[in-house]
Amino acid sequence: MTISGPRSSRATKAGQRNMKIKIKRVYEQPDKDDGVRILVDRLWPRGLTKEKAAVDLWLKEIAPSTELRKWFDHDPEKWKSFRGRYETEISHNYDLVKVLTDKAKGGIVTLVYGARDHKHNEALVLKQFLEKSE
Repeated sequence: MTISGPRSSRATKAGQRNMKIKIKRVYEQPDKDDGVRILVDRLWPRGLTKEKAAVDLWLKEIAPSTELRKWFDHDPEKWKSFRGRYETEISHNYDLVKVLTDKAKGGIVTLVYGARDHKHNEALVLKQFLEKSE
């Protein structure tokens, strides 16, 4: 899926190389190097105030659907299937994907998430989706 619209592939590839997207657990200490901090969870992280979370934007609609989130339940055995299903959901969310790519082209973006698992979470899938789709 092309997210950027009618631009040439050369311009698209050049734009993608300029995107700087990081991921970080929302419970980790915010840092000035985080750039724009975007929460990509459907639910607000437990026990965190808005000040402590230091979130600039909350895009809960880009998070996995409630049904997918509950089905996955952070079970590593379901990871491969979760990735595919979540990528399908993301691909149907053009407007929010565009918000993320536009922000990432303007500077550093850190996708923040609440899950304890650093290897199996929606922010990782979303980051990789954005990097390969642009």
